[in-house]
Order: sequence, then structure tokens, then C-alpha cells
Amino acid sequence: MKKTKTLLQCHSVIRCPAVLIIALVLSMSVPGRTDNATSEAVLRVYLAREVTIENNIFSLGQVAIVRGDESLVTKAGQVTLGRISVPGQKIVLDRNVILSRLASSGISASQVTLTGAEKTVITRKTSSIKGSDFVELAGTLLKANPSVQSVSRIDPVNIPADMVIPAGDGEVKLVGRLIGIKGNSARVQVAALLDGRLIDTREVAFALRYICNKAVALVDLPKGTTLSPENVKIRKDLADSPQPADWTAPYGLVAIRPIEANSVVTSRMLSEPKPQVLIRRNQIVVLRIDNAGLLITASAKALEDGHAGEHIKVRNADSKRIILAKVREDGTVEPVL
Repeated sequence: MKKTKTLLQCHSVIRCPAVLIIALVLSMSVPGRTDNATSEAVLRVYLAREVTIENNIFSLGQVAIVRGDESLVTKAGQVTLGRISVPGQKIVLDRNVILSRLASSGISASQVTLTGAEKTVITRKTSSIKGSDFVELAGTLLKANPSVQSVSRIDPVNIPADMVIPAGDGEVKLVGRLIGIKGNSARVQVAALLDGRLIDTREVAFALRYICNKAVALVDLPKGTTLSPENVKIRKDLADSPQPADWTAPYGLVAIRPIEANSVVTSRMLSEPKPQVLIRRNQIVVLRIDNAGLLITASAKALEDGHAGEHIKVRNADSKRIILAKVREDGTVEPVL
């Protein structure tokens, strides 16, 4: 019996029941009823329409019922008729081919009576490996690869065709090999080995999916709305690429265009909030210089609006000079020296 290290289903069909064949033989083989029958015939050969064999090389004794002189029966039964080269192959033998093979072995056509079918179809008993078996092994191999440890789901893109393999004693192994990972797709090749000999291969493609966080608008967000947990919810979803490790919820960012409710909020829809205006144009501000413990202050008039960290022009109240100053967080300005 075949041992298989994967899920392996054997589908062997003997298409000529022995009891039926024997019954037909007993009711036939009457001399003079076939074109090949002669009074000198000492060998009777019954041909079935279809025969399933165990091995790839077959003889007359494996595909026909041979009766007659014992020495001729033994000799004829050992006559090789052909070879099945690949799984699933069918060989068709007609009467002329069989007579020719017998003649080449020293048994003339005048010694043979052929009955039964005009042609015999020879097939080899086979087993099959399901396409789902290839997918299962390829998926297991892929999941064990360190390159896809962050992948949340692996979906097969194709299920390969079943593989027909010769029947007989031996051990079948499925061996997987990662062909490559590119973007959100991966390919795995699975080879079937019978007693260490390569039979055939199948390739399985997979789509790689990742669980990512997505921000979804709970309500309509007009332009200029600041995002918060009250108007935006974070949900888990599948994506074709992994999420950046530094991803954070977009709370505090501002919508730069209207966003409809239930829409996924992307970075292209948002911008950083503008800093608060600390100084208004024409406002009197404190001009402050703090250098190595020396603190000097003076009054100045802002000539333009300013946010924290920005540089604006101010006019010194005493000297009337216009200088460039940096706006500080406390609302004072510091001259740029």
C-alpha cells in the first residue's frame, strides 16, 4: 500500500470485473466464429475493452485472458505489449498489434484465436493529490517564514489542479519551497516526490493582508474641524501593506476639506493646526534680552502678527529702530542679534 505524508486519496478503478470476464470467455472462443480462428489454433485470447494495470510496463498476460496449450500460454503471457510513460496516459491496442507482437515472439497468427473487443484501452492504476493539499502545505510553509510574521491573513489566490501519481508501493512526500515575496503577494512551489524521485510540481500564489488601524468619521466634518474621539473613531481593518510603526490616531489634526460621515480619514485630508497668534499687529510688546544673567527689557510695537517661534518685525519705542525679533511662548519678543 502507498504511504503518503500528505492527504492523499487513491482512486483506483478496475474496469473489467474478473467474474464477468470469465463468464464471457466460457461463452465464447468457439472455433470458426472470429476472423482469426483456424483449425490449427491452439491459443485463445480474450480482449477486454478497458484494462487497468499496476505497473508501467505490461504484457499480454496482464491485459488479456489467455487459454490453450500450456507452453504457449506461458510464452504468450510474457510477451511485452508496451509501456505507460506518464501518469494518466492511455494506450490503445488493436488486434493487429497484438498479433504482430505474438508473431515477433514466434507465435504465428494461425495459432491464435482472438475474441472480445476489437481494441483494448490500457491505463495504469493511479492515485491523486488534491489541489487543496498543495494549498495547505504551501500556506503552512509561508506562515513559518519570518518575512511574513507581521501578516495577519494569508489568502490563496489559486488552487492548483489535482496531481495524478502512479499507484504502487512507495512513499509520497510533498516538499514546499518559497519562490518569493513581493509587495502584498507571495508564491510557493510544492514538489511531489515518490521514493525521492520528482513526479511533478504545483505552484500556489497568496495575497498577504495586514490588520491596520483606520480613522473613520462618525459625523460630517466641515473644513477646519479639529479631529477628536467625539467625531472620529479608530477601527481595525485589513490592508495590503503593514501599517507604519509610528502610526498614531489623528486627534488634534485639522480637516483641510469637508469629510463625510463614515468616510475613512486619510493623511491627505488633514494638516497640523496652526499655532495660536500670540502677538497682533500694532500691539505693544516687551522686547527682552536675557544673556548670561543680564536681563534687559524695553518696549516695542509689533509691525505684524506673530505665532510662537515665528520672527516678526518690531519698532523699538525708544530708538524707533525696526528690528527682527522672535516671538516667545510667554508673548514677549527676543531680538535676533
